[in-house]
Amino acid sequence: MNITIINGPNLNMLGVREPTLYGSGTLKDLENYIMESSKRFNNVHLEFFQTNHEGTIIDIIQNLVGVANGLIINAGAYTHTSIGILDAIKAVNIPTVEVHLTDVENREVFRHISYISLVAKKIISGKGFDGYVEGLEFLVANFSEQQ
Repeated sequence: MNITIINGPNLNMLGVREPTLYGSGTLKDLENYIMESSKRFNNVHLEFFQTNHEGTIIDIIQNLVGVANGLIINAGAYTHTSIGILDAIKAVNIPTVEVHLTDVENREVFRHISYISLVAKKIISGKGFDGYVEGLEFLVANFSEQQ
């Protein structure tokens, strides 16, 4: 099973950006944590992307056709603004999990809106790094047969 993990704007600043909200772990720490957690699954291959650019996220998603069986995405601020990312996920029709490190429902009101949630099979919010692992577990448990 091929799973792509996309992290959007400012997630490259993990460990520096608001550590009281996001913790002290870096993006590399996050990727290593997910990789280590994925070892318990057979035949799971992960690919990671991070970009601060909306169009690049859309390009990555579009390039998943015929390549990925699942998508875990933390689109950062684009979660709340990007119909383009929503449309790209709809177009590729790949099982998608939306992840947020913080509990967006208990933050600013504008963070309560998620376009991605309209197509995501699961939304995980406020579980830090563990949210990505939960997303991975969900995809493997529910979509590994669709390879």
